[in-house]
Amino acid sequence: MFSMLAWVKRPALLLAFCCMAGCAGEESPVQLRGAIFGTTWSLTYNQAPEGVTPSQVKAEIEAAFALVNQSMNHYDPESLISQFNALDKDAPLEVDWDFAYVLSAALNLNEITGGAYDVTVSALSDLWGFGPAGPRRFPEPAEVDAVREAVGSRQLNWHSATRQLSKQAAALALDFSSLAKGYAVDLGADALDDLNVPHFMLEVGGEVRVRGFSPRGDLWRIAVERPDPGARGGVQATLAVSDTGIATSGDYRNFFEHEGRRYSHLIDPRSGYPVQHDVVSVTVVHGSAMMADAWATALTVLGSSEAMLLAEQRDLAVYLLKRSGDGLEAFSSTAMKPWLHESR
Repeated sequence: MFSMLAWVKRPALLLAFCCMAGCAGEESPVQLRGAIFGTTWSLTYNQAPEGVTPSQVKAEIEAAFALVNQSMNHYDPESLISQFNALDKDAPLEVDWDFAYVLSAALNLNEITGGAYDVTVSALSDLWGFGPAGPRRFPEPAEVDAVREAVGSRQLNWHSATRQLSKQAAALALDFSSLAKGYAVDLGADALDDLNVPHFMLEVGGEVRVRGFSPRGDLWRIAVERPDPGARGGVQATLAVSDTGIATSGDYRNFFEHEGRRYSHLIDPRSGYPVQHDVVSVTVVHGSAMMADAWATALTVLGSSEAMLLAEQRDLAVYLLKRSGDGLEAFSSTAMKPWLHESR
């Protein structure tokens, strides 16, 4: 058996603004929160139009989340993604528009990263003990090879014009965990825009969208967590942002050790094994919270050198931490530097 060191949520951004309710001369912000997707959500907003009530705002946000939950929550056996995962090979399913949008984005990122990002990797995650069943024994190479036969976006038959989807291997399963929360945040942000709410910060399980300015009147401040497997709360760097999405991915909270080696919960679908390179966390700022989330995951799988090269090629705003001896080394892409304020 291998020993589990951490079975907790992946790294999250630390959300804060510098002026809480009661600041002199300013409207008190409204703060709402709830639970969804097995995690929590929170919203801070102010200067909503007259007649737009907190109950109305919450109803619109929860309606957006419900849409994503019904379509993409693979833990719900009634969801559309669970229906697809239960199908036999070559059995077609017509998916909804939102599912189609998210899948198309995932397939495009799979192509860009040469297969490092793949939403069919869940069978390998389960094999390595990172699925719903939890820890299990260390798999043999032959088991990894066998499971890889049911992994790979190339085994999806996708017809975007008709939204018809099928698979070439019955055991193949989709997992939108690195997209769905961010997409829910994007839909929630769209709902707030439709209500003409000018200033807000919306977060689901660490995926964030901000609009306008904080209640203090300046840019929203989002802290990047300092990696520490045993605690939360340290600040590595601070982002000052507006009108964008932010997400972080990393390996320092969900991993195991076996025979002195560390294995991340992030699986490289090209090899079938957990990533074991030097990346500790990747934070991405992107106009879409969904794409910030997906890119953060993809770049973590790729490793620091390839990740930073791709970030520059694609003009991505990326802040990456990697292990360097007994410490950490930070890298930021050109596009990230205007947002970034590193802690000393």
